[in-house]
Amino acid sequence: MKEQYAKIISAIGEDVNRPGLQDTPARAAKAMEFLTRGYKQNVADVINGALFPSDSSEMIIVKDIELYSMCEHHMLPFIGKAHVGYIPTGKVVGLSKIARVVDMYARRLQIQEQLTVQIAETIQQVTEAAGVAVIIEAKHMCMMMRGVEKQNSSMKTSAMLGCFRDNQATRTEFLSLIK
Repeated sequence: MKEQYAKIISAIGEDVNRPGLQDTPARAAKAMEFLTRGYKQNVADVINGALFPSDSSEMIIVKDIELYSMCEHHMLPFIGKAHVGYIPTGKVVGLSKIARVVDMYARRLQIQEQLTVQIAETIQQVTEAAGVAVIIEAKHMCMMMRGVEKQNSSMKTSAMLGCFRDNQATRTEFLSLIK
């Protein structure tokens, strides 16, 4: 990857050997590996057995989980927050594991729509919940730094599974609690 970054820097007309850029290909490669580390993770390792028996059947919400991802169309960042809710049916997942699932999928080249669905489906699969709801709101640098250059726009996506999709009251409770 380091060699490819050197080629990109040269292709834009810069001298990769000038003092400020000499180590940039290596730094950029290291940064890209970090920004896309989700490809080296899997659900089993992220959850790491943190499922616990519980009699709770009430809504559990983790909100304002910050996320950083890169759009697969322009490889520019999108930055925002995720709100994840689920209704357990006999087991709960460790609190930090929800944020780790968000990070695992966010740290891949993504579109926000797919990221939202991946998180919801994974939480559903892991917890066997009665329902899962995920809302992501993010600002996209591909819209802010290039193209239409709209600084104040944000995108919201949602995925509602199980009782969050089927029951308006459950969905409304979730939406009111994340405000």
